[in-house]
Amino acid sequence: MDGEKATKIAKLETEKYIKEGEAELLVISKNVFYNPVQEFNRDLSIAVLSLFAEDLRELNEEINVKCDGVKNSNDGSCFKKDGITILEALSATGLRSIRYAKEIKGIKEIIANDLSKEALKAMKENIRHNGVEHIVKPSQEDAILVMYQNKRKGFHAVDLDPYGCPSTFLDAAVQCVINGGILLVTATDMAVLAGNTPETCYVKYGAISLKTKACHEMALRILLQQIASHAGRHGRYIVPLLSVSADFYIRVFVKVIGSQLKCKDNASKTGLVYQCISCESLTIQPIMKVNSNKFSRSHLISDKNCKFCKGEHYVAGPIWIASLHDQTFVSRLLHNIDNMKLTTRKRIKGVLTMINEELDIPLYYTLDRIMSLVKCITPPMILFRSALLNAGYKVSYSHANKFSIKTDAPTDVIWDIVRAWEKLHPAKRPKENVPNKHQALNILDSPMKLNISFELHPEANPFSRRTGLLRFPENPVENWGPLTRAKMNNN
Repeated sequence: MDGEKATKIAKLETEKYIKEGEAELLVISKNVFYNPVQEFNRDLSIAVLSLFAEDLRELNEEINVKCDGVKNSNDGSCFKKDGITILEALSATGLRSIRYAKEIKGIKEIIANDLSKEALKAMKENIRHNGVEHIVKPSQEDAILVMYQNKRKGFHAVDLDPYGCPSTFLDAAVQCVINGGILLVTATDMAVLAGNTPETCYVKYGAISLKTKACHEMALRILLQQIASHAGRHGRYIVPLLSVSADFYIRVFVKVIGSQLKCKDNASKTGLVYQCISCESLTIQPIMKVNSNKFSRSHLISDKNCKFCKGEHYVAGPIWIASLHDQTFVSRLLHNIDNMKLTTRKRIKGVLTMINEELDIPLYYTLDRIMSLVKCITPPMILFRSALLNAGYKVSYSHANKFSIKTDAPTDVIWDIVRAWEKLHPAKRPKENVPNKHQALNILDSPMKLNISFELHPEANPFSRRTGLLRFPENPVENWGPLTRAKMNNN
């Protein structure tokens, strides 16, 4: 690993300041939280908010002609001419707010809030050192209280980047963002969201997590479902602009819009997940169906036992089963990113390109896991993708896993491809007299329904892979992770 990257955290012990983007962070106290690994998080947030602010400026030019730029209410009917307002509810050192102030055009005011007295001191010093006192206003208060106090006025953007789970802040956040505003939400408790403790996930997020190879996308969908649920209680619905799994956390960017009628769509955008205990086949069960704006109860689409191997099912969720991203927004981000001075720009471009290629389908399988379940050698990814494309289906990677297979093909087709490959490369089957034969091997004994071709398909190698974009980078620093929670001093 690059020695410069490996010592980046160690600099906090020896340097007087840390440079990130256009901001300088003074090292005043070791008790104030700062994690350099999340520079990608902050860079991506700057890219998203820059585009969001640009959109609002264009909207202002149309709206202010009608209302003369004097109305700035929470109903979002008009925005003032003098820029947007941002709340960073859990600011720590103030670095993120300072970078927003210095690197994003069109900002009127940023409230940088933290409950810690030491964090407030660090923020004030850093704000003064960076010369952004006219934009960034430090605050020492409970984040939830700040959001409720500003509910009537509202913020154009609310940034929640807590240590661990963001759920306790969501009810206040969906109310204090203006109509059409944006929420930026991080969750770092990935062990909970990825299925290690499903009972804890239910307590924190109101959903059962699943230990599956698609756990990182499922984490995103659990978080989005939680945000949508809080918004719906207040007559608002969400539109995910971008949802990213990176390093040790997930980060979502969602618009919050008021409409009692569209809130009802949450029922059709939410579903349960059934996973076979043996072969790990996935089935998505919508909570409700909608057709021509008419809702109906959803019929159970999964039997008690898996139709492929006769195994039983785990049940998980509810999760968000609608789109993770607004692909038009992602395309525009990609167009803008080359013009931005961001340290992690190459990585952002690689991740956004993969997201732009992703199919709008819930969850995915991984090739290595599928083949290990049937005790067969793993085919090259390009050949497996070719088989799906040759069968007339679409396929993509997920940005969350380098071995992922995201496809609109039914699971039957995936297992047909596995059977076809196994005929060419026989699996290691147990002897007939061995008791408790692995149930997933029953799949290999089932007849094939399709003629499978492994002939190389011209679209099997995606643009992001052909062009060598930075798609799945190595851990950015030594001993990377969420680090230790900062010590709290509120006196």
